[in-house]
Amino acid sequence: MAEQQVEKMASLDVNSESTDSKDEDFVDPWNVQSSSATGVDYAKLIERFGCTAIDQVLIDRIKSVTGKDPHWFLTRGIFFSHREMHKILNLYEQKKPFYLYTGRGPSSEAMHVGHLIPFLFTKWLQETFDVPLVIQMTDDEKYLWKDITMEEVRRVALENVKDIISLGFDMEKTFIFCDFDYVGQCPEFYRTIVKIQKHVTFNQVKGIFGFGNSDSIGKIAFPAVQAAPSFSSSFPLIFNGKKDVPCLIPCAIDQDPYFRMTRDVAPRIDFQKPALMHSVFFPALQGANSKMSASEPNSSIFLTDTPKQIKDKINKYAFSGGQATVEEHREKGGNCDVDISFQYLKFFLEDDERLEKIRQDYTSGELLTGYLKKDLIAVLQKLIADIQAKRKTVTDDIAKAFMTPRKLKCDF
Repeated sequence: MAEQQVEKMASLDVNSESTDSKDEDFVDPWNVQSSSATGVDYAKLIERFGCTAIDQVLIDRIKSVTGKDPHWFLTRGIFFSHREMHKILNLYEQKKPFYLYTGRGPSSEAMHVGHLIPFLFTKWLQETFDVPLVIQMTDDEKYLWKDITMEEVRRVALENVKDIISLGFDMEKTFIFCDFDYVGQCPEFYRTIVKIQKHVTFNQVKGIFGFGNSDSIGKIAFPAVQAAPSFSSSFPLIFNGKKDVPCLIPCAIDQDPYFRMTRDVAPRIDFQKPALMHSVFFPALQGANSKMSASEPNSSIFLTDTPKQIKDKINKYAFSGGQATVEEHREKGGNCDVDISFQYLKFFLEDDERLEKIRQDYTSGELLTGYLKKDLIAVLQKLIADIQAKRKTVTDDIAKAFMTPRKLKCDF
């Protein structure tokens, strides 16, 4: 009850957290700014957004309920916050259905490694709980917010869909859709959108998203489009017309404002509130307080990068937590909290023991920055090469099969 009250207060004004102080972080669905070299203060963000920290009790329960080891994204605090995950575990224990929903805003042809985080975790959730998954491509959002033509955003969306498929999702249990197409394919999806729009006021979306008088009416109406897949009514073929199948949404914490609005409106339209799991932000190569952008190729590692590009970018641009000289580094050690190579390894090096050894050696000064970067280069070169090899096998026909509205392999 207390959590719901905090969430209610947070949902009234996301932008109350904005820029009162230069020492404060700024987070909304389109911008993330941190005042610290270590990145966003997530404890403060949990308090502001009114969500709940993922603690050891929840991690232990996930292991107990599923019989599987928790993903390292959980044990390392990469997914750090949630809303009503215990409710989802109750459903699983009771053998009652739920589904997963995540998404991607396709603004660039090539996805970068930061874009992989919610999808890698969602894939683990789907395999662990054996549930259907819907993936929304918000091509409409990017058309509304970016200087991009409708034709280009649709082309880019298809390329991103192929990237996502190459991560190994199960076609029999996964439906991927672009908003521009699905609104015309499924009247129930549009009806759900309009139902949400009717019950959220302009003042509410102004308070939540900071819209101003110069924003287009398309932007003001869009939050209902991202909210709609939270409700099973949007997918009549998958759920046999059932409108009360609960939903779990893994996403980065900056998307939470959309779903606070969704959870607020759900009871008023007789729908289930979605549950959420939130990830931290993936830092730019230049450091946690730098902006990572798909339009800036040196700010991250992209899925199209060659092994040489990966090596050169990390060696040249990855922010170091090491000291100015070898002698000073040997004496004082490195700072893993700000070192981007170590931070990237936290995301992509699965071996806990090896990661801890690297942390200890770098902190003590025994391991130099060049060798730490060498470790990261090897990990990312293999990851990207594997994805690129699978990507070559994803044809237009395979993408079309994933994107065709249909009954999935699940019992509803």
